[in-house]
Amino acid sequence: MEMRSTSSDFRNDHEPIATQRPDNTAFTQQRLPAWQPLLSAGIVLPFFFFAGLSFLGIGIGLYYSSNNIQESEYDYTGAQAGDYCSQCANATGSCRCNITFQIQKFFQGPVFMYYELSNYYQNHYRYGISKDDKQLSGNLYNLKNPANECVHYQWDSAGRPIAPCGAIANSMFNDTFTLYYKVNGSQMEVPLNRKGISWWTDYNVKFRNPINGNKSLTEVFNGTAKPSHWPSPAYNLSDDPYNTGFINEDFMVWMRCAALPNFRKLYRRIESGNFSAGLPPGDYRLDIVYNYPVLSFRGRKKVVFSSVSWMGGKNPFLGIAFLVIGSICTLVAMLLLIVFIKYQEKNNDDDL
Repeated sequence: MEMRSTSSDFRNDHEPIATQRPDNTAFTQQRLPAWQPLLSAGIVLPFFFFAGLSFLGIGIGLYYSSNNIQESEYDYTGAQAGDYCSQCANATGSCRCNITFQIQKFFQGPVFMYYELSNYYQNHYRYGISKDDKQLSGNLYNLKNPANECVHYQWDSAGRPIAPCGAIANSMFNDTFTLYYKVNGSQMEVPLNRKGISWWTDYNVKFRNPINGNKSLTEVFNGTAKPSHWPSPAYNLSDDPYNTGFINEDFMVWMRCAALPNFRKLYRRIESGNFSAGLPPGDYRLDIVYNYPVLSFRGRKKVVFSSVSWMGGKNPFLGIAFLVIGSICTLVAMLLLIVFIKYQEKNNDDDL
């Protein structure tokens, strides 16, 4: 039998394939025009002077505004005898204590009330991912089937799904505060506004209560379990239907993890009634329900009253940072100017 072969039966493996070649364009062949600035003294010196003076001006403004913010803080950890709430430091369960203080001059409003925790690492990776975003957004399936990120805080001992699940929700701050102002020998309660303390995107976009037809929130949560450290389930966090469940603003504030181990979180706003303009001088009493333990991890907790300015809360670091950078830029500009003048004179002498 005669065997015939054609050139198509053989292929040279080293033969280039035309389709693999890049297009012969300016972009693929790196022939695009390029521009490179020529850094001369006429460009560098004005830039450094402008940057330095600009940073100095902004830094002075920030530092001045920060220093004008009124702030009062009270440590109620109770670690030592004689401290505020020392009788509650080693108490098991709920404990009540109070702080009495005096305001010497008018505390300009609106006044913001914060709680501050120290040596608390919310930025730990395993802690930070221990939540179910789909569950918190109101997904009915995830309400009864929490994500695996909530491991160890996903199901209770009876096998019921925990809502909200995860370590962040389980460790939610639960101390409560009530503020009184002494007027004519009697105590007037200062209204503390619990609305408007969370981010707009959290309240309106990220967090949602699950909806199942015409069922009430209690019925929707039926079959789920509360986090083990919570005194009541999520649907009982508040009597206000627009501030309970997953859209409770205290809960949303806590769920936004802090980046540093020492942090403050907004607790209440004082901006209504007779105190809309601020806190008048006088005697005050802060009643505290002490629930949250911190001594086990060598933490501390404070309550802070603060006013705000156009730059936000008290933050001297930002102003100092701008001042330092502005000073460095100005100093570098002056050194470059001296070097430029020196060598300019030398070149002139050489030309002569």
